[in-house]
Amino acid sequence: MRRSRTRPPRALVAAVIWPARRSRAPSRGRFSTCPSSQDFAASSTAWSSAAAGAAVSFQARASRTRCAPRCSTGRGSGRSGFYLVCYQHLPYERAAQLLSDWVGASVSVASLQSFIRQGAAGLEQFLAVLRGQLKDSEVVGFDETGARIDSHLGWVHSASTQLLTLYSMHAKRGTDGIDAAGVLPGFHGIAVHDGWAPYRSYEAALHALCNAHHLRELIAAGEAGQRWAGVMIEVLLDAKNRVQLARAAGYDHLMPDALIAIAASYGDVIAAGYDENPVLIDEHTGPRPKRNKAQNLLLRLDERETETLRFAHDFRVPFDNNQSERDLRMIKLQQKISGCWRTSHGAARFLAIRSYISTARKQGHSPLHTLTELTAGTPWVPAAPAAPG
Repeated sequence: MRRSRTRPPRALVAAVIWPARRSRAPSRGRFSTCPSSQDFAASSTAWSSAAAGAAVSFQARASRTRCAPRCSTGRGSGRSGFYLVCYQHLPYERAAQLLSDWVGASVSVASLQSFIRQGAAGLEQFLAVLRGQLKDSEVVGFDETGARIDSHLGWVHSASTQLLTLYSMHAKRGTDGIDAAGVLPGFHGIAVHDGWAPYRSYEAALHALCNAHHLRELIAAGEAGQRWAGVMIEVLLDAKNRVQLARAAGYDHLMPDALIAIAASYGDVIAAGYDENPVLIDEHTGPRPKRNKAQNLLLRLDERETETLRFAHDFRVPFDNNQSERDLRMIKLQQKISGCWRTSHGAARFLAIRSYISTARKQGHSPLHTLTELTAGTPWVPAAPAAPG
């Protein structure tokens, strides 16, 4: 049985055998082609050097082969962790299990938490730019919602435009939380909100009230027997329709006669409301009679007519604050899926990354692409808006 030979690699042959052959002394006769002792020594030295070099080269290639998947998997897991936890709102344990099944390697909850912590720490410049652009915006919507943070009721505040979203958290709902968000203090644009009293305390800004809230309250008042409420719904919707038609026709404002007609109809409904609720205008001695929700709504619409109808006078102002409500709806969804935040630091990190994703998505950027940039340590930053022409 013939024994098979194991041939050395061609590169090794070229590096060792051929130089050894070339280094032999010239032959002196027909049978003088056998290598001398010097040839054997040179060949042996060459073989040893080439073998050592080949071993080092193989180890280097193997090292690169082993390290590359780890680095790629770690960065990819970080990006996917951001996406699953902060965008799809999966709990940490479910996200870790999904990633483990996906990449074929163990991804722990601690690893995900580390990804989130490092990612949020890299967003300081982004958040500073975001707050600055919101402060410089002409119209910003503000809203807030309750959330369980560190086993207590906390508050998530939002500041939103069509292109920007900022989330922040605070233990308090009022001016302390609004100040900590860092937008409304010093804001000189138009603040759109639901009429909550702490918002109105910021006098540097103009204010516009959310009429979607008004419509809901007016529907409830109508169901409680307040006839004026149904007529006010028609007045507000008629004004909204006038604005939509004017904008579609290329106008940036309503004609003066249209504004006069809206104001007259509005005033007539307020007067009818007082006729239905004379207790609001009668003089009383002693304690003030208790008011119901419909009566409080009537007083607010009377006192805040300018803020209620600002959308009809300035087309930059929306009819409602639905943009802010839609942005905060994602936070409520997160609470339903993943439950509370165990620590305030964890909540702040989540909200920072969520602000990053929401703002990027509003501006037409893929969440996965921007999260890849965040994982690489070069987070995307929104460009300054173009000056109005």
